[in-house]
Amino acid sequence: MREERTYAVYIMTNVQRGVLYVGVTGDLVGRARQHRLGEVPGFTRDWGCKRLAWFELHGEVERAIAREKAVKRWRRAWKFQLVEALNPGWDDLWEGLAGGGRYPWENELGQDPGGGGDRLWFDEDRPRG
Repeated sequence: MREERTYAVYIMTNVQRGVLYVGVTGDLVGRARQHRLGEVPGFTRDWGCKRLAWFELHGEVERAIAREKAVKRWRRAWKFQLVEALNPGWDDLWEGLAGGGRYPWENELGQDPGGGGDRLWFDEDRPRG
């Protein structure tokens, strides 16, 4: 039986509406941690992109890679709209991802009253239950 994996397309930034980096990974927690600590030489370390501003989950690596490529081609303003739809304050999502805080779309009970968590899944990849 094939193991279920989750893949993420994500945006890192240095400040609100600052430098943007779009990436894809099969380990969002680990990859975001690497960006935060500057462990990998390259664009994000050079530009100080340590803030996880947005992510979207996929059940298939091919779809995640296709989405990453599409978002990378988008105009900058469209990327801003994508982030601000779920994270209007450009909060660092690391705390929620690492289990130490809430996402902007969650209330104090960790619930998602507006369906924002559902929007984290790309439609075709959302788990069915």
